[in-house]
Amino acid sequence: MPKRHVYLKMTPLEEARRIFFTAFDFRDYLKTECVPTTEALGRVTARPIFTRFSSPNFHSAAMDGYAVEASVTFEASLEHPKELKVGKEAFPINTGHPLPDNTNAVIMIEDVVEEGDKIIIRKAVYPWQNVRKVGEDIVATELILPPCHQITPYDIGALLEGGIFEIEVKQRPKVVIIPTGNEIVPIEKVDKEGPKKGEVIESNSWMLRALLTRVGAICEKWPVVPDEYDLLKETIAKAIDSDAHLIIVLAGSSAGSKDYTASALEELGEVLVHGVTIMPGKPTILAKVKNKPIIGNPGYPVSSVISFEQFALPLLSRMLGIVYEKRPRIKVFPARALPSKLGIEEFLRVKLGKVGKKVIATSLPRAAGSITTLTKAHGVIRIPAQKEGIGEDEPVEAELLVPEEEILNTIVIIGSHDLTIDLLASELKKVNPFLNISASNVGSLGGLMAIKKGKAHLAGSHLFDPETGIYNLTYIDRYLKDVPVKVVNLVIRHQGLIVPKGNPKDIKGIEDLTRPDITMVNRQRGAGTRILLDYKLKQLGIDPSQIKGYDHEEFSHMAVAVDVLSGRADVGLGIYAAARALGLDFIPIATEEYDLVIPEQFWHTEKIQTILELINSSDFKQAIEKMGGYETTKTGTIKR
Repeated sequence: MPKRHVYLKMTPLEEARRIFFTAFDFRDYLKTECVPTTEALGRVTARPIFTRFSSPNFHSAAMDGYAVEASVTFEASLEHPKELKVGKEAFPINTGHPLPDNTNAVIMIEDVVEEGDKIIIRKAVYPWQNVRKVGEDIVATELILPPCHQITPYDIGALLEGGIFEIEVKQRPKVVIIPTGNEIVPIEKVDKEGPKKGEVIESNSWMLRALLTRVGAICEKWPVVPDEYDLLKETIAKAIDSDAHLIIVLAGSSAGSKDYTASALEELGEVLVHGVTIMPGKPTILAKVKNKPIIGNPGYPVSSVISFEQFALPLLSRMLGIVYEKRPRIKVFPARALPSKLGIEEFLRVKLGKVGKKVIATSLPRAAGSITTLTKAHGVIRIPAQKEGIGEDEPVEAELLVPEEEILNTIVIIGSHDLTIDLLASELKKVNPFLNISASNVGSLGGLMAIKKGKAHLAGSHLFDPETGIYNLTYIDRYLKDVPVKVVNLVIRHQGLIVPKGNPKDIKGIEDLTRPDITMVNRQRGAGTRILLDYKLKQLGIDPSQIKGYDHEEFSHMAVAVDVLSGRADVGLGIYAAARALGLDFIPIATEEYDLVIPEQFWHTEKIQTILELINSSDFKQAIEKMGGYETTKTGTIKR
């Protein structure tokens, strides 16, 4: 049994790439094959390609009209029109037709007056005017495509015109993917009720297979290998001896007691790099065995993708001798400061939307296991290893994962979390499939600050003022006095204590939060729910220090509900809809007004007007009420 392989010294990304890519000579690494030109889209030429035929291969008319010997027209002018006999001096011809013998020009039909068996012209044509000459596009024997050129649809047309019906191309790179892990379950073996406790659905190989297919590689997925050292080493050795050009071992690359990939590769060949200063993707292994590249790909989905894109894709491009298209980049501004760990290059997934003249980047969760951060992301911000983050007003480049047009059609909502915002995003797609919503949960007060700084189209807020009993308006007067805004009610919602099904600890109200056997989960500072809790505690004369878990913060109602469901907390303050969604019990505490705060500068834009029409629709209100815990009596009401 090999000892645990702990990587203590990580390699910077660019250095790791240099070490890995220069370890192989990919000249003639891929064999060649002949394929029909009609089936060659996306393939890479192995040799220079020379044309067989000229195109066009005859002199042809470029215009409809009459073919002539240019010299017979030389005396024609406006003052001295000239007559030409049809069939003897001028010959009717259509575009693309061969020129008759002894002709070298075409008079356009627009410049001709037809009178029986003759035509009258008032200007001359010069030799080869309005004619496509032999070889005008392609000349026989000339180079049409160089080697290491990826075939485009236009290339196929040119090749066929040049008489090239079959071409020699490089093999498509073959990649063997080996999933590993005792906990990994292939999709065909997942129980109908879902994976059991401790089981993880094997999805990474399918995701990487799709990425490989998109770039024209062949992917061969092998069965899951359990965490058994000898079996893993044997499987990797078998892959190395196969016809694969690249082997990717999924998971087992970290420093856990069952992570055997590095040890197996070290015994079989040479581990070039173990551990790269990137996040996600830190545990990546780069190895060389029998002149074949092997990548130990991390097990978390986002880590798996980042590692794949930084090492596997550029390696394949070097094999083929082509450059894959790079993602476009645009300048963006963070919705709030983005701290990062010094010494690690971070790949941060973000949602993007243009607010005024700036593109605002809203950070998505950073967890390496959260694959939905990639499905939701519009772009990726790379925070350099030598920086401790990006400042709130600091411009930074983002690599786009979507067309730029999608960003222009994105509505940026920053503020308090509510499930109706998710519903709004879903229903908006039915009304206008080209509009999107980027929502960031930073609390009600954070939303108002985003409006003040011009970083959001609208903010969700439910800030209760205990002195007036009014929601939101007094806070808007305090913090947005210089920003003209409209305030529209989205819902009245029910707030309360979320507890496990059956309420096993018999929690009855806020006062029970001080019990020594109760652990709560709280919302972050600035959240309207946190303000409501603090107000209730003050009413009851309870000091927050008396509550176990008061400083344990989450950024959404669903996160609070998940903590309760998982047993991490016994109780949390949140909305009824979140409790209901996860089958939890709910103890009502208060009803509150959840409003949308919209700067007047955006009020008349098509995006905001579409949102307002949707909010006021009966279908949307009915959908809200089905969620439970909401009232729509004020939904759509303009409060200011």
